[in-house]
Amino acid sequence: MTNASFPPGSGGAPPTSSYQTGPSISSVPRRSSYASVVSGAAATPQRSGAFSHLVSNGVHSTSNQPSASYPPQYHGDGAGGRSHRPSASLDADMQTNNGAGSSSWRRSSGPLPAHSRQFAGFPEYSAFLHGTDSFFVPSFLKNSRYITRLEAAHRSKQTVNREPGSGGPSSLSASSSHVNLPRMAPSHRGMTYDIVEKEPVTEEENLMPLPSRWSESERHVALDLMNDGLDVRYMGAQNKHDHEAAAARANHPMPPQCGIYYFEVTIMSKTKEGMIAVGFSSNKASLERLPGWEQESWAYHGDDGKSFFGEHQGQGRDYGPKFTTNDIIGCGVNFSKGCAFFTKNGVDLGTAFHDLPNVKLYPSVGMKKQPNVHVTVNFGQLPFMFDIDGMVKQERLAVLHEISITSTSNLQPPLDETSLIQEIVAQFLAHDGYIETLRAFTHEVREESAALHNGRSCALRQYADDEDLDATNRQKIRSAILDGDIDKALKYTHAFYEAVLQDNPHIYFQLRCRKFLEMLRRSSELSSNSSRQNKSSNGAALLHDDDEVFEQEEEMELDDQIHDTYSDTDGMETEEPESTHELLTEAVQYGQQLRADCPSDDHGDDRKFLEDIFSLVAYADPKSSVHGHYLDPAGRIAVAEELNSAILVSLGRSSFAAMERLCQQTEVLINEISDEGGAAAFINIRNDFLSV
Repeated sequence: MTNASFPPGSGGAPPTSSYQTGPSISSVPRRSSYASVVSGAAATPQRSGAFSHLVSNGVHSTSNQPSASYPPQYHGDGAGGRSHRPSASLDADMQTNNGAGSSSWRRSSGPLPAHSRQFAGFPEYSAFLHGTDSFFVPSFLKNSRYITRLEAAHRSKQTVNREPGSGGPSSLSASSSHVNLPRMAPSHRGMTYDIVEKEPVTEEENLMPLPSRWSESERHVALDLMNDGLDVRYMGAQNKHDHEAAAARANHPMPPQCGIYYFEVTIMSKTKEGMIAVGFSSNKASLERLPGWEQESWAYHGDDGKSFFGEHQGQGRDYGPKFTTNDIIGCGVNFSKGCAFFTKNGVDLGTAFHDLPNVKLYPSVGMKKQPNVHVTVNFGQLPFMFDIDGMVKQERLAVLHEISITSTSNLQPPLDETSLIQEIVAQFLAHDGYIETLRAFTHEVREESAALHNGRSCALRQYADDEDLDATNRQKIRSAILDGDIDKALKYTHAFYEAVLQDNPHIYFQLRCRKFLEMLRRSSELSSNSSRQNKSSNGAALLHDDDEVFEQEEEMELDDQIHDTYSDTDGMETEEPESTHELLTEAVQYGQQLRADCPSDDHGDDRKFLEDIFSLVAYADPKSSVHGHYLDPAGRIAVAEELNSAILVSLGRSSFAAMERLCQQTEVLINEISDEGGAAAFINIRNDFLSV
């Protein structure tokens, strides 16, 4: 089944609609009473006051975001199936104007020329897709390693753009003005710091963005760009010289890291004498001649169906059929094989060019200077007519097959592939402390080996009793951290490996920071639960059941060594707080002590991290803030892994399991060999091999 797009003029093309993003960080309500509480200047407020802002403010409704691959007009709002609208006033405007909408939020495109009436239903690309912050994923690149990296870079860019200095009002401002909160003196707040809501940009140097429109600067002056840079039209005077033409290039080159890149151009209108070329070129090619007639340019020409590339100086060769108005011409480059192909109306025309040079190649289109020549491009914002998804899938399967038939006999002699995998799995289980699972796995492997080899069992490594005990202790610590019980993890660590925290103050710091986050998380969850109860009872008194909310896992009994080595200053109070306010106050007090004990680091990373997590106190709903991701339980994993690695190093063992090193090394190799568009570009280690 092909990736057929809505054909021009078909009734199936959905109308354009507005798209409204979620509320900005600046619209999130803030607490404003804790500064005095922290300093001890204010008395404890009444319980009803702690939730007054939750009762008065409505809960923001949320819905799933539309797929990044498609424009907003293809998606409803979920259950209702209606398009997103900015406000109720716009709904009224739509009704009074018979659905035409208001010009203040929907641009009128005006009547189309007579030659384009059959394209009246062709959807326009919204400006929401092609703004500076737009992001879309072509269908053939979904789940690719390149898109995974590109999405990570895009998220980092969005985080930077949300910082207070980016032009909008501060996210910590209590009013709608643009006045930011000043640095507060110790007499007003127990913790004095400047809130810096900014995360480092992790965009990789060699990571190219996807082409998304025709370039404003890389185009002939006689060409007009419309529809947010997706349409290009020649509206100048007629020129009878065949060698004179006008060309345009995309705003970004085709990324080799994609493995295969593909785009489609629709011929909206063309005169009988008009000439149109679709292809690609480097930025050295002239924009005053058709692509294919210049050095470092390659194209498929519609007037004669020939393919041209610069080295032949205009001498093309027969390639495919001619194309004209209403035809959709696709162009694809297979970087792993160094070749290019074209399609017409969803049909593959075969390979057009071989041995492409290692230069940056831009999608390009050119036209002879004839009036009313008009084309539009699809870089993946809409479904393609050609089944490019199937082609990419076949390339990926071919690479995976080549990997599967590669011999592994020389990796770790004398172990064969099966024995090597079993050893790696067993070592991973021992490394992470899954002793019972390791014993069961070893027993099963030996029985299976004995049955297959006439009584000769597989010689998996035997682990000593002291290694089993260490693994059990490490697993207790790991489980406590993953459960969010940092106090229990600290008790076990002090009891079993006291020197580890002394020798690794940074890990101890991370554990205490995680404890602070867990305290805030509990406070936030209780506040949310109380808000829901209050709304459901129409303002009735809130019922708190501390035993249910703070039900604790029963502590394992430890010997007297725990009580001798563990310091009570790191533990929480055994008596559970009675309200969200008391929980938050306890968290702030713990944060004060953590701030005072924070070691000075060379690069200021620890101080920066503290500023980020302390800023969560300023929000009524910390999880929705710019640093709300720190409250995600997934953050416990990194802390648990770091502590486990430090314990292993203290025991004279490797800090990483062999399986982890294998995955890390493979990922590095994939990075190196895929940057130039090799076969590795089709492989995503996490999705292809590590996903379950």
